[in-house]
Amino acid sequence: MAERNPQSGFAIRKALFVWFGMAIILVVVSMLYIGSTGRPRFIDRNLLPSEKALSIYEIANSRFKNTTQFQSNNCNPEDAILKLYMYDLPPEFHFGLLDWKPEGDSVWPNLHGKIPNYPGGLNLQHSIEYWLTLDLLSSTDPTRSNPCTAVRVTDPNQADLVFVPFFSSVSYNRYSKVIPPEKISLNKKLQQDLVKYLTSREEYKRSNGRDHVILAHHPNSMLDARSVLFPCVFILSDFGRYNPNVANLEKDIIAPYRHLAKTYINDSAGFDDRPTFLYFRGAIYRKEGGNIRQELYYLLRNEKDVEFGFGSIQANGINKASQGMHGSKFCLNIAGDTPSSNRLFDAIVSHCVPVIISDDIELPFEDFLDYSEFCIFVRAADAIKEGYLMGLLKGVGKERWTAMWERLKEVDRYFEYRYPSVKDDAVQMIWKALARKVPAIRLKVNRLRRYQRFGRGLKESGDDGNFPIISGF
Repeated sequence: MAERNPQSGFAIRKALFVWFGMAIILVVVSMLYIGSTGRPRFIDRNLLPSEKALSIYEIANSRFKNTTQFQSNNCNPEDAILKLYMYDLPPEFHFGLLDWKPEGDSVWPNLHGKIPNYPGGLNLQHSIEYWLTLDLLSSTDPTRSNPCTAVRVTDPNQADLVFVPFFSSVSYNRYSKVIPPEKISLNKKLQQDLVKYLTSREEYKRSNGRDHVILAHHPNSMLDARSVLFPCVFILSDFGRYNPNVANLEKDIIAPYRHLAKTYINDSAGFDDRPTFLYFRGAIYRKEGGNIRQELYYLLRNEKDVEFGFGSIQANGINKASQGMHGSKFCLNIAGDTPSSNRLFDAIVSHCVPVIISDDIELPFEDFLDYSEFCIFVRAADAIKEGYLMGLLKGVGKERWTAMWERLKEVDRYFEYRYPSVKDDAVQMIWKALARKVPAIRLKVNRLRRYQRFGRGLKESGDDGNFPIISGF
């Protein structure tokens, strides 16, 4: 048997150690190289989504409450997730409807001066047009001290969406009557003029309006124009008075009502501190889907610790409703003439657990919020069964109610309209909801442009409906 050479064994071990060390160095260098570039060199960048598309998609679809994009104390346009081009419509379409008079050639109020007030009372519940427009105007103000989610841009080619600042709700509420010798109301005339204006704009023609944002929060606003402008993105309170071909969840946004009840600040009134078990005050006899209110009234009016009665904003009605909700464990939210009402948002900011009886209701930000964490949903057919509703609510128990109450105190900020806007309030949440629509809107618009650049016109059949072709393509 041959004698083992110790020198040879040492040489082999030394060589293996050198090769092993070189391999480790190569691995470390390659990891640092990949980490510094963000992707291996051999990936074709043309196969990846654009950096702009990635940032919109990733930011807009993240759980916003856990992000840090908007922690700064001022509006940084580079941090905004949504860029909007806003038409400089004449004042008669927006602040002029609030009796504001422009100075000189100015189209917009001076944000550092007196800002026009929005009409009070029930008008306020559909005032989203006011808050969104003010926020967008202030997004370019260098003195703005609060963060922004959306920013106004002056070049429509840089915009994700086009914002149409028509105050359609106040137009309906204040100017729907025909005043002789006029043949039509100012509200109808403004809608006609708006359609003519939009359909003549190149920004509208290039997408057939699909990237345009229309504010129509009052259920009766835009009645004359909606059938023409239906490719646009509508911001609505619900779909109760809309044909599904005109408005639907795929393209449109549901925004919260501006609540009328007072927000319960520093709420420590827990389960045992709210003497009323179930609360409802409002119009009881309603048409269409609101017949259930009458049925529930006769079922519940004699129940112990249940307050179910008529109410309105007259005779200090809003303050009375606030007090009633602040002292109640559960608050009924029943379908009326339309599936939704501001009563739901009054209950949320009062931290009174909402009991929603409206089978066709659509809710704001439901792709972000799980309403079952702080609301109880009851089908209308079950609610009118003798004893069903009270039995269900009495079975909730103090522990579960308290968990829902605590969650209400966390989410109420999402339903507050303010100017100046603050992080995660209703204004910022609406912008985020719009941002989440942008990738799908861009896909549709790009598909519609397939033949446009070569002068063959726009063919829309086979997309998602037989939409009218706007001349000029």
